[in-house]
Amino acid sequence: MTIVANGRTTGTTPYHRNVSQPSDSRKYRLVLVVLLSAWFMAQFDFFVVNVAAPSFERELHAGPAALELIVGGYAFTYAAGMITGGRLGDLFGHRRLFLAGMVAFTVASLLCGLAQDPTQLVLGRLAQGLTGALMVPQVLALITADFPVRLRGWAIGWYGTAGGLGSIAGQVLGGFLLDANVLGLGWRTIFLVNVPVGIIALAFAWRVLPRREAARRVRLDLLGATGIAAALGLALIPLALGRDQGWPAWVWICFALAVPAAAGTLWWQRKLAASGGQPVLELGLFRLRSFVAGVGSSGAFMLYFGSFMFTLTLVLQSGIGLTAFQAGLAFAPMGITYSVASVLGSRIPPRYGRQTVVAGGTLVAASLVFLFFLLGSTHVRLGWFVVMLAIAGVGNGLTAPRLIGATLVEVEPRNAGAGAGILTTTQQFASSAGVAVVGTVFFAAAAQSSLAGGMRYAAVIQLALVLVVITLMMIQGRQKSNAMGRSRSLKSPQRRTYREAVRAARGRIPAAADQKDAESSTTVTARWRRPRPRYASERRHNRPGSGLAR
Repeated sequence: MTIVANGRTTGTTPYHRNVSQPSDSRKYRLVLVVLLSAWFMAQFDFFVVNVAAPSFERELHAGPAALELIVGGYAFTYAAGMITGGRLGDLFGHRRLFLAGMVAFTVASLLCGLAQDPTQLVLGRLAQGLTGALMVPQVLALITADFPVRLRGWAIGWYGTAGGLGSIAGQVLGGFLLDANVLGLGWRTIFLVNVPVGIIALAFAWRVLPRREAARRVRLDLLGATGIAAALGLALIPLALGRDQGWPAWVWICFALAVPAAAGTLWWQRKLAASGGQPVLELGLFRLRSFVAGVGSSGAFMLYFGSFMFTLTLVLQSGIGLTAFQAGLAFAPMGITYSVASVLGSRIPPRYGRQTVVAGGTLVAASLVFLFFLLGSTHVRLGWFVVMLAIAGVGNGLTAPRLIGATLVEVEPRNAGAGAGILTTTQQFASSAGVAVVGTVFFAAAAQSSLAGGMRYAAVIQLALVLVVITLMMIQGRQKSNAMGRSRSLKSPQRRTYREAVRAARGRIPAAADQKDAESSTTVTARWRRPRPRYASERRHNRPGSGLAR
């Protein structure tokens, strides 16, 4: 569009020019690669120790308690520090916390790779989880706060892809590294591989991450952070260790203490917020219906997903007799279909987000029904497992990223870290709870019949959890539709009464049902000189010759 002033052309407006968009897209693409490398490493290290557990037992002489802490210690510190890590990003800057977390995570991985005894490895794993809790919430926070709206769905789609690939790679690539025995390092390579990846990602992160200072500078609520960590620890440690130890009395004491610890922490957070302080837990987020529904749906989904991966891995290894590497390869089709569905699903318009989740959940439910009947047959073929996993991968890929986007859609940028921390904490806690609770049912049923029988019981529970996700999304979609309908009905009174007058003149509704309607209709029909009607049907019936002509 050309601007003319005093008869001369002065320039061209920039409204129809978007020269910077391609370069911006390339910039955000590089930023996303750097962010997702951190998320991939965290997920990889969460699952890779499962295939290395026999090596820890054989070479480090790790006992059952040490093995449980090597596997579960990472999950505990990772989940317990997520909310605090997210809030630290809001207070001191997401870029700064991401860089610090990346450095610390790389050093912790190096310490794990150099461990000489089980105690050193346990301490290294605890440090890995804690540093991952500083790093990972900043990934979603930076996507939510700094990416433009047009790229946010695309970025979250790739976020889901990276998380799924990290989970699968932990079993497939972990088994490959153990079998390859690179430079004779054995199990150490599964940790040392993070060192060069972390250094390269750190160099790029320093250059490309946006330098945006935190909007607020206040003191961290140490009491609230300690209370959240204590409440989560009192719940997570029994979940991680209770099943293998036969659920002793101390487990139930911890569960009982977790309730007052959580209640006291919530009380303190409310009191601090009311006095004008800055609590670690942003309680205002729970006033957002989309956030509450998304957190609940994500929790139910991770209850299913964590228990599904755990129980099916046991069936493939102990039931069918596959090695750890072969079992990991059996999950490879699931990883491929998950990645493809995540990427393609990100191209679906946001207004169909809940329908996408429902469709993906339906595919997951169908795969679980397929698995239930498959395990009931006398001759189980591995090929059918692969088909089932491929179908589940498509459903998971359509569901998981959309749940993340639906949860954070209304979260303000200043609370992006807190929202991401609450979401990721819920996911990790639900995954651990799924392994513990559904795993207990699985082993109890397997003791009575077989591993296949135990998996059938587990599949029923997992199916119920997926149906919960579908139901919550449908309810949220219905509430949104009702809200949109109410907002349409709250348009200008003049326009509403004009439509009523049009319908009344066409004989569709009574001209005046009561005195109020009569006054409204009389007022509107007296104002025929008004702007052009909005709808084609109204314009058509307002032409000369029709019953509504002036």
